[in-house]
Amino acid sequence: MFHDSRGPIEAFSWGAFTIAGQEHGEGGAGAGKDIRLVGTEVSAWEERHGHTLTPEMITGVYGRADTLIIGSGVHGLVQCPEDVRAAVAAHGIADLRVLPTPEACGLYNQLHREGCRVALLVHGTC
Repeated sequence: MFHDSRGPIEAFSWGAFTIAGQEHGEGGAGAGKDIRLVGTEVSAWEERHGHTLTPEMITGVYGRADTLIIGSGVHGLVQCPEDVRAAVAAHGIADLRVLPTPEACGLYNQLHREGCRVALLVHGTC
């Protein structure tokens, strides 16, 4: 679904990421299938439940990024309601982008390579 040898996200396929040479995905590999990425630091995005985000699900990115990208799943099923968008803006992140996961990975790589302070919260399936 997504490949970019220049990284930091090198590959993404259903439920599986390769980031800076490390595998993350379903079945307990690395940080799992839902991840948080800031720079090349990967952690599990355990707060995401269901397909509608809440402000409480946006964690680990405030004060660390000027742009937040949310990967809404392969088919874009994760919804980001207005209260989430408002909470992100209230925490000082003026640039929020919600994209299907493959596109989110590409944009993250591009902005990271340009030297932007960017964070990614991404759902790796549906």
